[in-house]
Amino acid sequence: MAIAFGYQPANPIDLAEALANSAPGDTVNLPSGTYELSAPLELKRGTVLIGAGPEKTVIKAASAWAPGLEGLPQQENPGAYLLKLMGTNNVRIADLTLTAPALHGAIYADDANRVELSNLQIKDFRWSGVRTFRMNNLKVHDCQFIDAGGEVQWTGGALFTSYTRNSEFWNNRIQKSEDLDRNFYGFKGQGGESNRFHHNDVGVNFSFESPFDNETGIEIDHNRFDGVISIPKFGGGPVLRNGFSYHIHHNWLKSSYALEWTRNSVEVDHNLFDFDPDHSDGNLVSSFGDEPAPGPTDFHDNLIKNPGRGIFWANGVYNRFRFHNNVVKAEGGDRSQGLFAFHPDTDFSTIVIRDNIFESTGTNPRPLMRNDASYRATVQNNTLTHIADAGRLPNRTTAAARGLAAPLSFTVGVNGAYQVDGWTARRAGAANS
Repeated sequence: MAIAFGYQPANPIDLAEALANSAPGDTVNLPSGTYELSAPLELKRGTVLIGAGPEKTVIKAASAWAPGLEGLPQQENPGAYLLKLMGTNNVRIADLTLTAPALHGAIYADDANRVELSNLQIKDFRWSGVRTFRMNNLKVHDCQFIDAGGEVQWTGGALFTSYTRNSEFWNNRIQKSEDLDRNFYGFKGQGGESNRFHHNDVGVNFSFESPFDNETGIEIDHNRFDGVISIPKFGGGPVLRNGFSYHIHHNWLKSSYALEWTRNSVEVDHNLFDFDPDHSDGNLVSSFGDEPAPGPTDFHDNLIKNPGRGIFWANGVYNRFRFHNNVVKAEGGDRSQGLFAFHPDTDFSTIVIRDNIFESTGTNPRPLMRNDASYRATVQNNTLTHIADAGRLPNRTTAAARGLAAPLSFTVGVNGAYQVDGWTARRAGAANS
């Protein structure tokens, strides 16, 4: 059954009461207008809540509803969100603006399976725009998150999911206003399994962050990320016999501090790492933990433009790092560090750097290695142009092809808005980068 509400502030209808009286499976259509709440709306099983479109149908909080931030981040408050789903399955929410600068977030969901959120504008919240626990088959797509969290520093995220499985997140745009004086994560999570994040555009400086928990089957692809992908785990987490913990591929990544390790069983391939030499303070892969990690990371068929401090740096032992068939152009900036820095206690029989193309400049030749121990790695069949320590590298020639197996050509971002062709990334259909 479809239920239409013609709520206007001058002639109010109690939307919460109407939803409470609806039957499971009803579709609730909200026409254009502003719906002001003083408590969360709790949706029943099977409910479809649809507005007339973002900025047309607006759900907001009354000015007196201001729960504060006490207890965060250790204690969550489901009563501090506009919409609440508790053990509620088969819910769809679409075509709305949700905004409440005094609330923790827009949507809180716990143990609510087969939920779909689409074409939502989630704007101005204090903690996390969408906060979920123990979800299965969650779909979030074609949503816009604006200033959706972060007032509790470095803990909230625009979309913050815990223990989510078999879920998909695509065509979402996450952004921060220039004058906002706080930072927040884009996608933030823990304990995920078999989830895919693709064709998103994330303009915050931690684009994806999921630390500390064991995770399997997480795919991150075809995104435009301005910030880091941060996935550290003590000791790197499990070493998987089949599959991967993370597969990061076909992305346009713009922060020189691009990947925060340590994580085992990862594949990183077919990405454009496109770094501004004037903002080059990071190592592409940074591993801050000191607990030994067995790996592996298979890093191949990527383009890396203007690496900052370097490509790989580890504070502790990280074994089975394979770097092959990549192309690296260190053409900008005045950095002089070596590109790779492995811990001296690394098992260097498992570190392989082969079949790559490395290009530096005659005016600023960079070494491949940053410390003496790293020269014990297997280095073979690389093209080394203006590499300062080429004479110290064995670099045995083989018959294997060097560089990418095939040119990079793919789209990234919301609806594939950007085209990557080799070293160039531009808006799809644009003539110039």
